[in-house]
This record gives sequence, C-alpha cells and structure tokens, in this order.
Amino acid sequence: SCPLLSLFPGTDIGVTGGGGSKENAAAVTPVTAQPLLLTSEPWNLLVTQTPAKEKAKEGETVILNCHLSSPQHPSLTNPMVKWYKEDEKGHMDLLEQNVTILPNKSRIFMSGDLSQGDVSLIILNVTTSDHGIYFCEVTLPDGKVVTGDGTKLRIRRALGLFGIEESIGTIIGVVAAGIGGIVVLIVVLTPQLRKCILCMRQESRQ
Repeated sequence: SCPLLSLFPGTDIGVTGGGGSKENAAAVTPVTAQPLLLTSEPWNLLVTQTPAKEKAKEGETVILNCHLSSPQHPSLTNPMVKWYKEDEKGHMDLLEQNVTILPNKSRIFMSGDLSQGDVSLIILNVTTSDHGIYFCEVTLPDGKVVTGDGTKLRIRRALGLFGIEESIGTIIGVVAAGIGGIVVLIVVLTPQLRKCILCMRQESRQ
C-alpha cells in the first residue's frame, strides 16, 4: 500500500495513473461548459428620449419623443411602457402598461407605432402645472426595467395685451430704462434751456 493514499484520500484518481486522469478530465470538460452555451443572451434595450429640454406656451400641444431599440429584438412585441413626471411636488405617474391612468385621459396619452418602438407621449392644451421632467420607462419580458434620461418641459405663460409673451420683470425693466433715459435728458438739457431763456430775455430788452 502507498502511504500517500492515506494522507490524500481525495487524490486517488491522480495517483492511479496519468492516462486515466486525462481521460476523465476530457470527459468532464464538455459537461461543465454546456450550461453556459444554453443560457439566453440578456436583453439590451436602449430607451432614447429627445430632446433633453422642451419649451411650450400655454394652450399648445407638446410631443415628448421616446424611441425603443434592441439589437437582439428588432421588432418589439407589446412592450410595457410607463410615463411619469417629477417636479417640486414630487413623483406622479401618468401612464402605466401603455394606458393613461390620469382622470382626464383625453389630454395626455401615448402615441406612436409600438411595433416600431415609438412610445412618444402627447400632451394637449398644456398648462403651467404640466412643467417638470418626464421619464419614459419600459419593463422587458425578463423583468428588467429600463428608463430614459428624461425630458425637461418648461411652460411659458402669455402675458400683456394682444397675447404677447412677456415677463413682468422685462416689462418693469423697460419702463425703468425709459424713465431713466428721460431723467438723463432733462439733466443734460437743463443748462441749455437756461442759456436759451437768458438769450431770449436779452433780445427782448434790446
């Protein structure tokens, strides 16, 4: 008997002969590699939102573009799409599983060809309460969730007569500049006016 066998009982295959160990290793290798070949490739979905910033005026219609693309699955079948908004008030869900969940479904809804990956959001008759950052989120069949970078929507209010878009700060600045200019003219012209008055008096005396 060999003393090494009692010291290393787990190495009896290596001791019984080099040829047997090589055959066993060759037979085992394909078995361990086979499950790796059978595993499916994970989804690689790209959610693209454009543009990063969008501006609109009260009453206008806004389209927030979102497009899905996947190299492994060129034609996406019924992707689960969600849209939500974040602003100073917090988080608000607008659309879940491709359906608007807001009370007024006729104003905010998803538009586009799902088979082509177009899951854009349309907002009709925007108001100042619609401002915020809008995110397009997609849940894949394997449960993975992919979210776009977001689109920041800013709503501008129409002020002044004739619906001209102005800000109160701009109006005050223009008025102040106008008043300031008049004051400067008066200060500059005052000496000239005095000279003219004196000339007129001298002529009248003569």
